[in-house]
Amino acid sequence: TDAEVNGRKKTFTEVQKERLEQAERTILIKCPTKISEKKLLQYLSSHGKINSHFFFENRGIHALIEFSEKNSIASLQDVIGIPHATEHHFVPFKSRLFTFMMKNPVGQATAETQIHLSPQSHIPVKDLIPKLSYADSISSQMYTLLNEYQLTEENIKLRFFACSLVRDFARAYFPDSVVKPFGSSVNTFGKLGCDVDMFLDFSEARKHIKKMTKGPFEMEFQLKRLPSERLATQKILSVIGDCLDHFGPGCVSVQKILNARCPLVKFSHQPTGFQCDLSVSNSIAIKSSELLYIYGSLDSRVRALVFSIRCWARVHGLTNSVPGAWITNFSLTMMVIFFLQKRSPPIIPTVDQLRALADEEDRHVIGSYDCSFVSDLSKINPTKNTETLDELLYSFFEYYGNFDFRKNSINLRKGKEVNKPESSPLYIWNPFEQDLNISKNVNQPQLEKFVALARESAWILQKEDKTQRMISKEPWGLASLLIPFGKNNPNVIKNRAKGIGSETIKSLLDSLKLSNMNNLQKAVGK
Repeated sequence: TDAEVNGRKKTFTEVQKERLEQAERTILIKCPTKISEKKLLQYLSSHGKINSHFFFENRGIHALIEFSEKNSIASLQDVIGIPHATEHHFVPFKSRLFTFMMKNPVGQATAETQIHLSPQSHIPVKDLIPKLSYADSISSQMYTLLNEYQLTEENIKLRFFACSLVRDFARAYFPDSVVKPFGSSVNTFGKLGCDVDMFLDFSEARKHIKKMTKGPFEMEFQLKRLPSERLATQKILSVIGDCLDHFGPGCVSVQKILNARCPLVKFSHQPTGFQCDLSVSNSIAIKSSELLYIYGSLDSRVRALVFSIRCWARVHGLTNSVPGAWITNFSLTMMVIFFLQKRSPPIIPTVDQLRALADEEDRHVIGSYDCSFVSDLSKINPTKNTETLDELLYSFFEYYGNFDFRKNSINLRKGKEVNKPESSPLYIWNPFEQDLNISKNVNQPQLEKFVALARESAWILQKEDKTQRMISKEPWGLASLLIPFGKNNPNVIKNRAKGIGSETIKSLLDSLKLSNMNNLQKAVGK
């Protein structure tokens, strides 16, 4: 899907459109345990040509099948029955989720070739460390981690399929609506197992507003009028949430969180195994997804560094899946992008530079915010920077270990440090909503912990004897940073013995000018 169009890489919008269209031609089958891949495909092919398929394990074996033509699904649905209601009563809804059972299981459970199951989750860090230790450079360690953690082609297809199933329900009420994924599912920075953020998009329906009509009449639809867009959003989500809860096959634990800043419906989608968050059109969130897609597509070092830093942060408790005062993955990603904008020469352009390359089609002003930037990757000049990931990983820790967080903020539009507009411990400008700090939640102790760990990590990378550690089969490079410091990490235990750790903390406190405990108390209380 990420192939080229006429020699250029596809734009974000082109990729999304293609994947949404693929998902419309796709079905999911819960298979019998002793499934014959050949017989299944043979049978399904009688309803139409199959473009692609894969199997995965999720409380039983499932097959995701993409047909060439949408009408193949209707042909198949015509011959599929509703389950017999003995104990339960069923809502007779013709979905694209099917269960296949063997008519004659005994006769067909003969020797069958093993089917390949596509992994839908990444390996735990403890299993990753030995893999990394065998690599011959930190760069190859980082690409190994990226390959283990990034979303696979199959997993992305499954995400778009989950969205298209929700769209089937939404269309009963709003025929022109589309359900699209945003955030980590599409921005190239999602890891296997992450939630699916999806939104209901009414932009097709809104195109009617602009229609100029010929003839003598001004014409418009009669619609229900509501006092605010927020109330409309809440009502729409309430109805769709109830619909999924009452009638959606496999939709469980549906929660309507309608009073949040951004109202949403959370649910667990059992057939695909995803946790899903559904909201209504959030144009700025889509532009943020596209901006990250561009950065992730420009240079392979961007994603490799982001994935490694986020894994490092998770191991050391700097990030957390529970909301709180921790640094978020989004903030960390922005910090890596900013660091890469600051290299000499820069590895990726600033947001303002991308805006300068935008043509008329790329102009997007949402509310009062200018969200314009170039969408065609071929218009962006490749970087002349040749630094290796070995150098970049060390430099990242060194850069933020010595960053003046007290005075400076991080601005991706300009690609330079600017004075903080207010006193949050960590200030990262939202690239579009310029009056928002995306890391406002982070408190002083969490920032200090980040700086201390960055310094410790830079020290380890600088001091370790790579050859010796490789000979003795010990974790080295990135692998030695993915073991909690002080726990079976001989490097850090040695450092601590020499008092390095306490020096790090001391110089850190000096640099942050936390001259007395009152500041710390205030910071914790924020």
